[in-house]
Amino acid sequence: MIVFLVFGKITKNFLNDIISKLLNKSIKKCIFANIRHKKYYEFRKYIIRMKIKYFAYIIITIIFVISIGIWVFRKFNLNNDFYVGQPIDSLNGVVVYYNGGVDNVSGRNITSDNYNIGLQYQCVEFVKRYYYEYLNHKMPDSYGHAKDFFDHTVKDGQINTQRNLIQYTNPSFTKPQADDLLIFGATLSNGYGHVAIISNVTDSVIEIVQQNPGAFGKSRVKFGIKTKDNRYYIDNKRILGWLRKKSR
Repeated sequence: MIVFLVFGKITKNFLNDIISKLLNKSIKKCIFANIRHKKYYEFRKYIIRMKIKYFAYIIITIIFVISIGIWVFRKFNLNNDFYVGQPIDSLNGVVVYYNGGVDNVSGRNITSDNYNIGLQYQCVEFVKRYYYEYLNHKMPDSYGHAKDFFDHTVKDGQINTQRNLIQYTNPSFTKPQADDLLIFGATLSNGYGHVAIISNVTDSVIEIVQQNPGAFGKSRVKFGIKTKDNRYYIDNKRILGWLRKKSR
């Protein structure tokens, strides 16, 4: 009897010890599993954060490189066929000069009687020089960007007092004609707008002469003319209208 009691106690202790060890192992496994689980998700989150940073750096780098490229293209002459200040065209004896990048400036052109023609060799400089030399016209306001030549408060056929010229809107009841000053609005890539001189007009097409169209742009460009409801529309959404000397 005593032997059975002793054996039972030993067996009980042994089983308790085994159960305790098994429970400890299970607990440890659960703990390690949780740790591994947490570490996995933490690692996964880390990888995701690194990927986001990596792609962000790539995007920032691409934007930076593109911005530098645009700046270089707009600022410098990348066309080896011409040099800045080279005469490339003319209209009624008024020379069109090559400017390279559209943002390039080679000083300011001021006449002997102190009239501001504009920044060389920007588009504004050409149209004002054309009106000054060929049409003997001085603008009361000799400053402003190209887009500023069009006054949105002036109605079609009324006087633009800043330029002392008749302003016509696009479309207009009055057909454009040679020597008119054509005005383009601003765009995302060109916040200053653009101006040119109309050199020829037919029933369906106008030709313009322009300065500073870009390093690879052309000095002469043609646009179609449409008529609707007795109005003339130059087929280009950027064109705001045109100006004309009063005495013509």
